[in-house]
Amino acid sequence: MSRITDLAYAPEIAEAMQRRQQASAIVAARAKIVEGAVLMVREAIEALEHGTDGHDSIPLDSDRKATFASNLMTVIASDHPTAPVVNVGMLNR
Repeated sequence: MSRITDLAYAPEIAEAMQRRQQASAIVAARAKIVEGAVLMVREAIEALEHGTDGHDSIPLDSDRKATFASNLMTVIASDHPTAPVVNVGMLNR
């Protein structure tokens, strides 16, 4: 006859193990969100620069790309709702 042993952990140890497991799951989920956000930003920049059929393209210099990417990453990867900010200043051309 085989002997079956149940492992019982102290509540403090079980709680710590659960927190560690949850933290690992959160880190993995955030990594996936960032990975997807990076792809979305790259595709958005490409779409702006190439336009539809190459006719309505919007060229972006490296500073505008960086600003656009930063803003879009913030919106996509944020845990909280974001509010748009509209810049009504003059654009340097």
